[in-house]
Amino acid sequence: MKILVCISNVPDTTSKINFTDGDTKFDTNGVQFVINPNDEFGLTRAMWFKEKQGATVHIATVGGQSAEPTMRKALAIGADEAIRVNAEPADGYFVAQQLAEVVKNGAYDLVIGGRESIDYNGGMVPGILATLLDMNFVNMCIDLQIDGTNATAVREIDGGKEKIATSLPLVIGCQKGLVDESDLRIPNMRGIMMARKKTLSVVEPIEATVATTDVNFDKPAPKGAVKLVDAANVEELVNLLHNEAKVI
Repeated sequence: MKILVCISNVPDTTSKINFTDGDTKFDTNGVQFVINPNDEFGLTRAMWFKEKQGATVHIATVGGQSAEPTMRKALAIGADEAIRVNAEPADGYFVAQQLAEVVKNGAYDLVIGGRESIDYNGGMVPGILATLLDMNFVNMCIDLQIDGTNATAVREIDGGKEKIATSLPLVIGCQKGLVDESDLRIPNMRGIMMARKKTLSVVEPIEATVATTDVNFDKPAPKGAVKLVDAANVEELVNLLHNEAKVI
């Protein structure tokens, strides 16, 4: 089985976020980038298939050279090869088109992507990718078993879970629950050293459509000052909750 894990290079959630050019572009200065958490769950599951079923695991991302440290981390975790499409990820449709070309050229049986990235939260790439490739698709995936060309997946739905029988080739949009958080891997020294010798291919993008553009970004309004109310003054507390906070 040949697996491709789609990796997004996203800002660490502890980073301070700012925008430039009239709040139309994300300011990357001083920002630490990491593997998108949903993608990391998928990579960990792919590593299980590699160790238990002899699968080959490749990773791919759409991004500039600045994404390569994140890709090397994925290689250090245990992926066999990496592919970087040398283009800025303009929008979800553009990214899906680039990844579809990678999948076609690599003849992958299983494509794993996070259901959404934590930067733009578009949640569209896996579904568009499956459509472009005419492959089976399971989103919100929290469990996946493969037996030959048969696959059994569990996905979250409103109010419960749904178990699905499908077949390869398959695209999944995965999330927390696909593996336990305790199973996530931190690269060790041996993995880091081996990652330096693994293939990281850079391919040029195909001509593709950019369907959306960012008009501007707005950060959340700063929180107001805290008002302290004496514990004995219940009437004032109720008044503030009702008239100012408007929560009762």
